Amino acid sequence: MPWRRTITCGELRETHVGSTVTLNGWVNTYRSQQHQVFIDLRDRYGMTQVVFESENDADLFAAAGMLRSEWVVSITGTVRERLPGKANPKLTTGKVELLATKMTILNRCPATPFEVFSVPQENATLADPPQLANEDLRLQYRFLDLRRPTLHRTLALRHRLNKVIRDFLDHERFLELETPLLGKSSPEGARDYLVPSRVFPGSFFALPQSPQLYKQLLMVSGYDRYFQIARCLRDEDLRADRQPEFTQLDVEMSFVQMDDVLTLVERLVVDIFQKCIGVTLTTPFPRLKYADAMMRYGSDKPDLRFAMEIGEMSDLFAATELGPFKDAMAAGGRVRGINAVGGAPQYTRKQLDEANEAFKAAGGRLLAWVKIEADGKVGSSIAKFLTPETQAKLLERFAAKPGDLILIGAADSEDATASAMGGLRVLLAQKLGLIDPTMKEYKVAWVIDFPSFIWDAEEGRWAANHHPFTAPRDEDVPLLATDPGKVLAKAYDLVINGYEAAGGSIRIHDRSVQSALFGVLGMTQDQARERFGFLLDALSYGAPPHGGIAFGLDRFTMLLAGTTNIRDVIAFPKNQRARDLMTGAPALVDDKQLKELGINLNET
Repeated sequence: MPWRRTITCGELRETHVGSTVTLNGWVNTYRSQQHQVFIDLRDRYGMTQVVFESENDADLFAAAGMLRSEWVVSITGTVRERLPGKANPKLTTGKVELLATKMTILNRCPATPFEVFSVPQENATLADPPQLANEDLRLQYRFLDLRRPTLHRTLALRHRLNKVIRDFLDHERFLELETPLLGKSSPEGARDYLVPSRVFPGSFFALPQSPQLYKQLLMVSGYDRYFQIARCLRDEDLRADRQPEFTQLDVEMSFVQMDDVLTLVERLVVDIFQKCIGVTLTTPFPRLKYADAMMRYGSDKPDLRFAMEIGEMSDLFAATELGPFKDAMAAGGRVRGINAVGGAPQYTRKQLDEANEAFKAAGGRLLAWVKIEADGKVGSSIAKFLTPETQAKLLERFAAKPGDLILIGAADSEDATASAMGGLRVLLAQKLGLIDPTMKEYKVAWVIDFPSFIWDAEEGRWAANHHPFTAPRDEDVPLLATDPGKVLAKAYDLVINGYEAAGGSIRIHDRSVQSALFGVLGMTQDQARERFGFLLDALSYGAPPHGGIAFGLDRFTMLLAGTTNIRDVIAFPKNQRARDLMTGAPALVDDKQLKELGINLNET
């Protein structure tokens, strides 16, 4: 083929000067002068400046004048140095250019619905356009959006992440094994995506929310070290870091305790950060108990890049006549506060009122404030409810200094108070500039000792906090029959910069304990047998102690790439309404297909 590529658009250097090469790629920018046409030719490896000169080949020069952005071309030419002062230090190929001697137009492109990647040559850099088009439009034309160099780099990073994982776990004697995509629906957890069976009308497969049960069965079968980079699906409401279909690194090990899992995962995470983005992490990672994390940070996935811990204030307001605080504590809630160090001049009265409204929208009763002015004077929205003694203790508790702003909030329950204050803590950090988005700073920690159960008020029963196969702490097993709310789980989450990057647990390997836990969840023996009989049988046939963890690889890649939108790290994501705008899925199917599946949508 006369247009076969001999080198990529990112490889040319001064050592190639004088060589004849052939480049293939997309026209990125086009600039025409009286006797020269310049184009920047782009592929996924980089960009090279190509020059067409009228004095060398008038016909080729004329043909170059027809080129437009995003046309696909093959260009053969001679590599030469750029003129003095014309080098572009922002390009790896910026010291050379290609003097074209031959061109083949491989495909033309109409005007694109948005700018793919086009910047003036003197500012050329492999970055996004200054203003990205509307996301839904970019998702509709995802095949164009994916041409952006930032997405090329992100998907290459994702490839690198997968390779590092596979190499590390292979060295640790893990086997990569696949589990089924078509399984049985389980009512626990998020909603399943269901697949109707043509062979068994009226019956349905469920697509996997995770390979949880299958990997446990592999442990029972003696495959003591398993991993899988698995596709998982959950029919749940979306957000910036969640998609209906996602990729999960599943890891499971036999004959391990929690410390064994955590130690191995720490070594894996250190390897990933070092080899993928050149960041060195220190081990062991800090471990936070769930109760402490909720108390100090208002979240079970705290962002530890900034301090600003939440402090308990209920004792200072035990006898208060301030209605919202009094009512909140009477309902079982708490009063807690945060010292936004240096925040007093940052917040106007109007902004504090807006913060109060946002706090109440998050489930709080009232967000009060205390300002320590530069001259040491103290002002407060609840001044008449603060005795001199209470005010002095409040300032002492937060080591408050002139210029500080103390925010005090209350809600009707322990969980509501923690959640509202945790959200406030993050908003304060953003307002006060405590997180530098340009700095690749990573704070990694474990959160442990989660409650095994949460009370589902709507259903009037206990629900599994993680999943119903998580082992309770050995000393808490008797509480399954007497006080499930006090049972703590052998569960652990890996938290990075305010995101849950991975979560796992030691599993139940004793059938009697598993049956007792199903009982706490309100399942009768017959119901447990119907839903999970195969698991109960497996636990009866010599199940070893085992445990593991699952990484959300999309979210993990998002953290490594420094973005906050999970759609930036997935080649073909859904939009915020779980639609594929490019293909039009989900879509209607014809009646013939439905009839074959025994489905009649017209039935009333």
